[in-house]
Amino acid sequence: MENNRSTRHLRPAVNILLRIFICALILTVGILGMTQLASLKKAPAETMAREQALRVATLTVQPVDIPVFITGYGEVRALNTVTISPEISGTIVDIHPRLETGETITEGELLFRIDPANYTAAENEARANVAQWENAITRLEKQFTIDTGRLKTLRRNEQLAQKEFARIQTLFKTDNVGTRSGVDRAEQAYNGARDMADQMAQAVTLYPIRIKEAQSTLNGARARLALAAANLKRCTMISPFTARIKSVALEKGQYVSPGQGVVTLADDSILEIHVPTDSRDARQWLLFDRKPAASKTAWFAGLKPVVCNIHWTEDTTGHMWQGRLDRVVQFHKETRTLTLAVRIDAAGATAGNPGQLPLVDGMFCTVEIPGKTLKQVFKLPSQAVSFSNTVYMADSENRLKTVTVDVSRAQGETTFVSGGLNPGDRVIVTRLIDPLEGSLLEINTAATTGEEKS
Repeated sequence: MENNRSTRHLRPAVNILLRIFICALILTVGILGMTQLASLKKAPAETMAREQALRVATLTVQPVDIPVFITGYGEVRALNTVTISPEISGTIVDIHPRLETGETITEGELLFRIDPANYTAAENEARANVAQWENAITRLEKQFTIDTGRLKTLRRNEQLAQKEFARIQTLFKTDNVGTRSGVDRAEQAYNGARDMADQMAQAVTLYPIRIKEAQSTLNGARARLALAAANLKRCTMISPFTARIKSVALEKGQYVSPGQGVVTLADDSILEIHVPTDSRDARQWLLFDRKPAASKTAWFAGLKPVVCNIHWTEDTTGHMWQGRLDRVVQFHKETRTLTLAVRIDAAGATAGNPGQLPLVDGMFCTVEIPGKTLKQVFKLPSQAVSFSNTVYMADSENRLKTVTVDVSRAQGETTFVSGGLNPGDRVIVTRLIDPLEGSLLEINTAATTGEEKS
């Protein structure tokens, strides 16, 4: 019994030792196998570590004189745009057969006509009134001449009546010849003759005044006749110049009133583009004559009429027109911009290759205005200059070097540098992001040549 119990206690211990032995045997076999396999592998050959070079393109710079272009944007517009409004009221009885938006009408052609019946009658009435007062003045002038002659006769009758009255009165008083009634009748005749002469003298004196009054009335009648004739003429509206119809709000049979805009005409013979530019660019680069301005007004004078290049922003073929800088339009104090006017005539606007669209009212364009010349500057692609005004360049040992430069102007995709570089320096034009200073460079000769040609 006791032997059986001892046997049952020894069995677990034996099993544990057996398991430990088996695991140790497996590990030993694995280690020996790995060691054997490792001994069969050859060690790699040792190599020297080499520095990785950056592949870049460079541009060998030389100082040049570069003309500056001030670039701006603006919309093409006709220089002269007129809105036609009737000066009289009435019904439209006639209209141009091609009075439609976009049509071109030659100077002097009829645009529309207002019913002239009322205005014709008014002119005839005014003309008759003028004739009436002209006749009245003629009658007064003739009557003035006649009454002036009659006044002389009446004055003579007055003198004779006075002498007769004096003679009869003397005979009666001194010689007691005649009667008192005879003296009274002589005096009465004398008074009557004098009164008639005085009345005629008064009438003759007033004739010049009456003639002047009639003349004033005649002038008024003539003014009314002129107004009636002008209103009759205003019934017919003609084109003041060869014009493009920009807008129409008119139909035959329509009643129009004075001041009502019915037709807008555009004169496309001269086009103009208003180009806003930064006032600092204008101050630094615009070309002005050095001669003192003849005018005493405080405005921009002496602006040189340089030839400007005009590009339509929607034209991908790169077609270009040429205009001429005309004047400074205005200065905007809020935006600190200077608005310049560039003009181009019809011949210049239609110049180009066959099939090319002309430059027309409403096109949005890029305008390049020539300015002053930058002297002895280095021309670089814009990507070669960082926002902090530094460039990367290759030194004599083809190592990267960072240099601070003085930027004179950025113009499109080009930046002009006036300081910090020397003739013959090789500037890296490849875009790099945080390169390590002194890095070894591998120069792309083909790209360098291409950059130098550009």
